[in-house]
Amino acid sequence: MSVHDRIESLRSQHALLDDAIREESHRPHPDELRIHELKREKLRLKDEIAAMQTVIPPIEVELRV
Repeated sequence: MSVHDRIESLRSQHALLDDAIREESHRPHPDELRIHELKREKLRLKDEIAAMQTVIPPIEVELRV
């Protein structure tokens, strides 16, 4: 798997976690512990994406923006 593919996979997972957080938050009795866990995982993915983007040459990053 290329770096770009891995980043796209992580972004997809990040978006799914965002949806899960939104869904849990809108429940009549949201599980705050679950929301906290989801947010922690989302932040971990964000950090991993940022770390991997430092590996991509700057010209490639500019083209993907």
